Amino acid sequence: MTIKICSKVAALCAVLALSACRTTTQNPLITNAIIVDAPTIFISIDSDGDGVPDDIDECPGTPLNVVVDDRGCPHSLLFGENEFRMEARAYYAENSSEIKSEYYEQLDNAGKKMQDHLDAVMHIEGHISKREDNGANQTLSRYRVEGIKNYMTMKYNIDPDRINTFYYGSERPIATNDAENSWLNQRIYALISNVE
Repeated sequence: MTIKICSKVAALCAVLALSACRTTTQNPLITNAIIVDAPTIFISIDSDGDGVPDDIDECPGTPLNVVVDDRGCPHSLLFGENEFRMEARAYYAENSSEIKSEYYEQLDNAGKKMQDHLDAVMHIEGHISKREDNGANQTLSRYRVEGIKNYMTMKYNIDPDRINTFYYGSERPIATNDAENSWLNQRIYALISNVE
């Protein structure tokens, strides 16, 4: 009898042990997963917003609305073998005529171009924002323009007769004159060209 009980107990233990080891179905998503080596994406920063990433931009700090070449430098348009047209811009702090250092490279390129092309002339327009308009509005505009003209004559020995100056008040804005955008109107615009 003890053998019968022992064999029944052994059989019961075997059934319990085997029932604990039931098989589970595998998740088909895991077994069929494909491992892909995804490419790493590097984000290029363009601090001045000219469309050329900072890591290859040879002229950082380009002002807004200036057309640049592949190097990030202001573009000069060539019309023939020796004919060109080039633009320069500078923006000023409110009620200031001091040229900011970030615009010197642009002005230096213009000065060198005028030295290389003795038939080139420069037309400079000075503008102010509505916030700067206090009655003597063209005085600040004139100071800004004359500052650029003096820079060209002093540093690059450009004949003052090759530089035409125009002084405007706040009547030619390129942006709204609210607190956020009025700085865009506190500007000079220069066109350097040897093409009529």
